[in-house]
Amino acid sequence: MNAVANFPLPDRAADDREPEPRLREIPYNYTSLADREIVIRLLGDAAWAVLDELRAERRTGRSARMLYEVLGDIWVVDRNPYLQDDLLDNPKRRRQLIEALHHRLNEMEKRRDAADQVRDAKVGQLLRAAGDAVLQFERRFVDLAQMRKKARRSLLKHSRADNVRTAHD
Repeated sequence: MNAVANFPLPDRAADDREPEPRLREIPYNYTSLADREIVIRLLGDAAWAVLDELRAERRTGRSARMLYEVLGDIWVVDRNPYLQDDLLDNPKRRRQLIEALHHRLNEMEKRRDAADQVRDAKVGQLLRAAGDAVLQFERRFVDLAQMRKKARRSLLKHSRADNVRTAHD
């Protein structure tokens, strides 16, 4: 049936309140993990504490959105073997993704405010942690390719070559 639902009208007093914070700000986070857990997994506990402090004073949120985009890109690829295979098979696409991640971090660097030394130090700490996460993300592809070659060599000791298939065959 296409009956019209009888929903209550919004409370006008509620319009004066601040908007509720988004539950998830990291794009592509279709997991049961909250943003907090993802930040801790990718950047560490200290980075989450700093990010949480900066979120409380959010000025524009533009740098935070860029950071969340970086984390979302890393997170979605780390959780999806099909994307990993695609990026292993396409070095140019992988390089473009990694360059885009670095570009966002560089844009955040440009937006830093040296006049506010305490805040700037916190932003610097987050940028270092995020930069390290991007470098680790990049290295994982090299490690993954080496691990697959090693697994293939090991399996070929026990089976014929036509019985061993990997994503890159």
